Amino acid sequence: MSFINNWLRHDIQSINAYHVPESDGMLKLDAMESPFPLSDNLIRQYLSYLARSELNRYPNPSATELRQTLRKLMDIPSEFGVLLGNGSDELIQLLALACDANDTILGVTPSFVMYEMIAKLTRLHYHSVDLDDAFEIDLSAMLHAIANHQPKLIFIAYPNNPTGNVFCRNSIEKIITASNALIVLDEAYYAYAHDSFLADIKKYPNLVLLRTVSKIGFAGMRLGLLIGAQNSITQLDKLRLPYNINTLTQVSANFLLQEKDTINANAKIILAERDKLSSALGSIDGLQVYPSQANFILFKAPKANALFATLKQQGVLIKNLSNTPKLNNCLRVTVGSSEQNQKFITVVEKFYD
Repeated sequence: MSFINNWLRHDIQSINAYHVPESDGMLKLDAMESPFPLSDNLIRQYLSYLARSELNRYPNPSATELRQTLRKLMDIPSEFGVLLGNGSDELIQLLALACDANDTILGVTPSFVMYEMIAKLTRLHYHSVDLDDAFEIDLSAMLHAIANHQPKLIFIAYPNNPTGNVFCRNSIEKIITASNALIVLDEAYYAYAHDSFLADIKKYPNLVLLRTVSKIGFAGMRLGLLIGAQNSITQLDKLRLPYNINTLTQVSANFLLQEKDTINANAKIILAERDKLSSALGSIDGLQVYPSQANFILFKAPKANALFATLKQQGVLIKNLSNTPKLNNCLRVTVGSSEQNQKFITVVEKFYD
């Protein structure tokens, strides 16, 4: 047995690493990224702005200007605190580190895989409650799990990934009021949903929101934020490692996230393309298309594995979820540009012709 196998925690050895498939030369519709590149004019301005970065110095430790930029972009009230992370993943890990040994994290299935993975990495218990057949929260089962497991954290994606739906608001409010846990609503897809719990932070002291700029055009920045009551964020900030948001991310975000009108316009394009893509998929016999309030669509497909392989052979990469619990024969496609969506649909139509 090798040194690392003797030395490394056995529970980590049993975990599968998060897999990111190779995508060179592919039409990448698997990771909910934006299809909109920066314009040539904006790139020139951005590079000039970037050139003034002081890379010989440590970044601003509190990313003060960036937090203000994000407040303006997302209309975050000044009374709420904002904590930044290298994507939402770092913030999920930070919240897990705030827990005591043997605490429990509660979630739903299917949902974002990192909630469970980070719970395992931080040696916390993870318990999940199955969604019902309509991918809605089973409220009675959730309330039972809360009473039985007394979780320290409850993660709920709103809208949910990978199903795309927004859960019943009344169910979430009952979960918030029924538990002493910190309720973490992950609003990664807020820009494409008709509802948000942002204003409800004032009402519920045990509520915080996760957001990210990854889904609105800037996945390469790896920038997430946690929004909550100011005193909660102040305490959680103690867990943040110093200088966690590097200078290039801060400078890039301070410049590019000022383009609020363009970001919102691109989101509206995605909403229109989502409707068209959903209709196109729904018109193909045998496909079941689920409603979405995100920038992706989940659909159930006969011979899903074969369709996934065919798409990949044709240079189109989507997400194969067919072996995920409760998602048998399901695939997930990111909403791209009109041209990208058409290429995807053409392959699917030909496959079932």
